[in-house]
This record gives sequence, C-alpha cells and structure tokens, in this order.
Amino acid sequence: MEERDRSSAAGAGRAPALAVEDISLSFGGLKALREVSFAVPPGQITSVIGPNGAGKTSLFNTISGFYRPHGGSIRYFGESLAGVPAPERARRGLARTFQNIALFRGMTVLDNIKLGHHAHMKTSVLDALIYTGRAKREEMALRQTVEEKIIDFLEIDHIRKAPVGSLSYGLQKRVELARALAMQPRVLMLDEPVAGMNREETEDMARFILDVKEEWDVTVLMVEHDMGMVMDISDHVVVLNFGEVIANGLPREVAADSRVIEAYLGSGDVQELRARVRQSRDAA
Repeated sequence: MEERDRSSAAGAGRAPALAVEDISLSFGGLKALREVSFAVPPGQITSVIGPNGAGKTSLFNTISGFYRPHGGSIRYFGESLAGVPAPERARRGLARTFQNIALFRGMTVLDNIKLGHHAHMKTSVLDALIYTGRAKREEMALRQTVEEKIIDFLEIDHIRKAPVGSLSYGLQKRVELARALAMQPRVLMLDEPVAGMNREETEDMARFILDVKEEWDVTVLMVEHDMGMVMDISDHVVVLNFGEVIANGLPREVAADSRVIEAYLGSGDVQELRARVRQSRDAA
C-alpha cells in the first residue's frame, strides 16, 4: 500500500497522460455520459468501475475515437484529440483491447500479434507485393521484436504457431493483450481484461498488467468488474454510475465511499462491499 501511495504521489506531480474534461455523449434521448471528468496519471494503473450500464464502454469508445462526444474535451499528454480519428490515435500510442475478443480466429497467434503493429508500418503496397528490400527488413525486424519481447514477456511461445480459434478463452485474452502491446502503446486501455477467466488466469493477467506498467513504463486505463483485482493492482479508481462520476481517488477511499456502496448494493453497508471484494478475490 505504501509503495502504491508513493507511485500516486509521483504521478500527481506530472501532467496527466489523459485528461477527460466534461465529456458528454447521447444516443437519441439517452444520455450515456454526463460531463465526465477525470485525469489518468502517467505511469499508473487507473481503473474505471461501475454497475452495468454505467457508461464505462461508452467512455472507452469515446476516448479511443469510435464515438464523437457531444461536449467536452480529451487531451492526450497535453494535446487535444478533437477531430483525431481512431487509427491516428492508435499511431500516437493509444492502444486498447475489447470486452469481446476481437481476434482473427483462423490466423496464428504470431500473425494476430503482428497485426497490432500495422499502424506503424512504412512499407508501401508495391514493397509488400514484391516482398524485398525494405518490406522484408521491416517484416523481419517486427517478427524479432514480437517473438523476443512480447511473446516471451506474456509466456505464450508454446502457442505462437497455433490458430487462435484453437485456444482457450484465457489464452485468447492474453493474445489480444499481446496484439495491443505490438502497437507500442504509451497508454494501454483494457476493456474487462479478466472477464470470464478463472482464478489462475485472472492472477496471471493481473501480474502481466502490473509488469506492463512497471517494466514497459506504460500507463494503463482499465475497465473491470472484478473488484478484488481492481483494488489489488490499481493506483487510482474512477467510479461511474448512470453516466456520471460519483467517486474518484485511491482504491481504499473509493471502497469506503457511501455513494459507491449504494450504487453497487443499494445500501450504505461498507462491510457488505468489503465482503463482496473478498468473495471476488476468492472466487475460482
């Protein structure tokens, strides 16, 4: 806990990696986000939590450029993202995974991961067709980086030639993380990275996320329902409910906030929320 507090203090003295300011988003008469504001400190793990329908995925889609907000602004390391399309945000180092696995099931693990680096490739169509010179050198350099750094880091060398469709759900989630890392992210956005995983898979993924932050110096913004994992690895937690921020701070502060407890449980019982967190940690 003390180490996390020191990390938070260090991040607080630097400009935010992401600054979300008064973001509003509507679908017809439905207000998905209502003047949402928070900052993501660099070099930390910030988690966005909230009940189903709170607006978490809408927020992620807005930050990554899939939705255009109806009000407010988003700044990425001090630069406005207004009018910047999703592919360009990816090229700038804003990478993400998805709630539902979005891999090419018939392709191998290695080929799926290499696709994550596509936004940074400089090979022309002609170079690619001939596959000589620059195209071949770039391809070989990419394969070396993926195999020696990403695949080794995520401990998936034994499946790198396997088709993704043949893998377990937990391994597919790990491959999706690998593809996001191939995008060379400065900020990694993870949409429910441990959803549907068993306890062992969840612990492995939590370890990888911590290592991405500490060893790769990547800022992490995560949406997750596993309260045990959120409280264990997050430096900072933002809570959404009905499209509004109702709490924002250190994990222990958020866990004790009566508005958060009421949003999740419909009551103000702190002990009940703590019991839920313990149950989440102990769940298989």
